[in-house]
Amino acid sequence: MASQVARRPERRVRGASPAGARARSAEDWWWDRLAPSGSEYHLLQSDSMLLVLPGPGPARARAQRRTARRAQRLPTPAARAGAAKARARPAPPQPGPDPGWGDRIPLEILLQIFGLLVAADGPMPFLGRAARVCRRWHEAASQPALWHTVTLSPPLAGRPTKGRTKASGAKAEEKLLASLEWLMPSRFSQLQKLTLIHWKSQVHPVLKLVSESCPRLTFLKLSDCHGVTPDALLTLARACPQLHSLDIQHSMVESTAVVSFLEEVGPRMRKLWLTCSPQTTAILGALLGGCCPQLRVLEVSTGINHSNTPLQLPVEALQKGCPQLQVLRLLNLTWLPKPCGRAVTPGPGFPRLEELCLAGPTCSSVSNEALGRLLHGSPNLRLLDLRGCSRITPAGLHGLPCQELQQLHLGLYGMSDRLTLPKEGSPLLTRKWCHTLRELDLSGQGFSEKDLEQALAAFPGTPGSSHPALCSLNLRGTRVTPSTVSSVISSCPGLLYLNLESCRCLPRGLKRTYRGPEEVQWCLEQLLTSPPSPS
Repeated sequence: MASQVARRPERRVRGASPAGARARSAEDWWWDRLAPSGSEYHLLQSDSMLLVLPGPGPARARAQRRTARRAQRLPTPAARAGAAKARARPAPPQPGPDPGWGDRIPLEILLQIFGLLVAADGPMPFLGRAARVCRRWHEAASQPALWHTVTLSPPLAGRPTKGRTKASGAKAEEKLLASLEWLMPSRFSQLQKLTLIHWKSQVHPVLKLVSESCPRLTFLKLSDCHGVTPDALLTLARACPQLHSLDIQHSMVESTAVVSFLEEVGPRMRKLWLTCSPQTTAILGALLGGCCPQLRVLEVSTGINHSNTPLQLPVEALQKGCPQLQVLRLLNLTWLPKPCGRAVTPGPGFPRLEELCLAGPTCSSVSNEALGRLLHGSPNLRLLDLRGCSRITPAGLHGLPCQELQQLHLGLYGMSDRLTLPKEGSPLLTRKWCHTLRELDLSGQGFSEKDLEQALAAFPGTPGSSHPALCSLNLRGTRVTPSTVSSVISSCPGLLYLNLESCRCLPRGLKRTYRGPEEVQWCLEQLLTSPPSPS
């Protein structure tokens, strides 16, 4: 009987001893798999087999197994103490970006950062994207102070595609207009400069929104815009008391609309940009009549499809109508000054004129006499651009009243390679303005080698002088010699730009453009070490 009891299969009790805990874990898994609780089966384990028997089995064995499982789940006192110490220690910093760093930047600092980015690249598309980062960034990007300069152009405007029609362009403008209806009241209350590009059908509604939402507007530019009505510009002039600059180059604007705008703005008008067209005469007539006596900048240029119709501009009448003019640009057009008869008294001049630009491909009408009529009362002139004016001579320039000219451009206009006839007298220019000139352009001028040598020798080599030194020199296509170039580089240590392209008297390999002091000094070293070219 004792032997039978000894051979009786022992009932397995889980968690009986700590030894073999890993093996019992696998057996426990099979135990619960083959005879789960409530299945009316129980397991008996013998030496060589595992029996699944019907019946719930002894309740004591199941209670022991349940207690063993709980004991394995509960940590020991030593484990609890180690976990408490680990919780007491600060957790090491986790690598990777902090998702909440943007919210911790003060709003004032964030506005300064956004302001720098907006000043460099404009408010769009940066502010629109920054507003989607978080609530703090949205609050900063919504500040009207950041939206002071805006350029608005419909999607795909000005870029013709194969399937794009006028109807699709009008729909794009209407879609952008719908966005501006809520954007302007909330963002553009402090807008100062607005540029509209390629608006064909919705210019009037946009200008109406601007007049209602942008009382601080000072500058308006319309580029390639159609359908600008007199009512739109007149309403804008009345609603924006600080508006003083208008740029309508390359846009189809009626002359009556511009004249009404100028008459409404009146004395506060400061800057005006126009495109030469048959309607320009009426606009210039309003200026000559004195409707804008405080005008500072006037620029008239040709359009893309420009015509050869000359522009009649009476010099003396312009001096009386715009006595405060500081910048006058007549670009790429044929300008015909009204003949000055014996009975016509000289005009008052432009006493505050600082920049005069008459550059164009064919400016044969500008003579020494016309230039003298323009500048006879302009002692403060700083920039004189006469590129393409082939009738201007050094003697005529020497007689001008301006004594502190800083930029003088007498070279070729654009990409033209047309050389002028042989000239002389370049030393008259450099001797008069050698202490003030910072930029000199003589490209394509037919001065002789000796004439250029005497002219460029007038620049003194005084690095410590209080007068500004020459920093830009364009000698492209001239007869300058290597000795003359070496002399001018040595006497002008502040030279940063030197153009020697197509100079026939220079050795090969040096006929190029040099930018920066390092390249200019390299040119000097090459000229000093290169053998003299055969005559």
